[in-house]
Amino acid sequence: MFEGYRQETVDFMWGIRFNNERGWFMEHKGEYQQFLLEPTKALAQEVYDGLREKLPHEPLMLKVSRIYRDARRLHGRGPYKDHLWFSVRTGEEAWQGHPTFYFEIAPEYYSYGLGFWCAKAATMANFRRHAEEHPEQLLRLARDMERRGHFQLTGPDYAREKGAPHELLRPWFQKKGLSLQFEGPLDERIFRPELAGEVVSELSELVPFYRYFAEICAMDDTIFEKDGK
Repeated sequence: MFEGYRQETVDFMWGIRFNNERGWFMEHKGEYQQFLLEPTKALAQEVYDGLREKLPHEPLMLKVSRIYRDARRLHGRGPYKDHLWFSVRTGEEAWQGHPTFYFEIAPEYYSYGLGFWCAKAATMANFRRHAEEHPEQLLRLARDMERRGHFQLTGPDYAREKGAPHELLRPWFQKKGLSLQFEGPLDERIFRPELAGEVVSELSELVPFYRYFAEICAMDDTIFEKDGK
């Protein structure tokens, strides 16, 4: 059961940011496991269980990230991450182009939401085509999200302007990939057990978006089967 993060959680994350080498990590590995990894796993399990109740027929899977960076992709950085995240999604091992619930904690912020990252260009074209043909569906979702005010649309934009059937949908059409995201500085919420239920409750608002983007992914599968590839 998630009992809240501790001040030691924050202290460890700042510590690994400024002491990103094996010696320091090994000296503080117990703090990592007790104050960062274990509470994140507990939070992840509660969020996963809550989302399974909302999407009982989806083959959802839970993944908690590792603190170790891929040695092939250090690019001058230290061997450890200074943040931890978990995701709830389908898609077996491939996370690209699947709607993904997530939570992340870092030294100075925490965030959670629904991502639809690194989708193929053809998938995003299907998304725009579907939204052009049935704009009322995405408009309803976008207006509801705007009214609630918990999440913001984020993600990289195309360099060239994409036409949209409605002004409210223009930012959506410009995204190469997108995230519906809450992000804020670390506050008292992270230290309370109630955080798990609050995150489940707010992520539940994004279940209609999950279904919407899962439908877009299913269009890819239908095209794939028709082409026989």
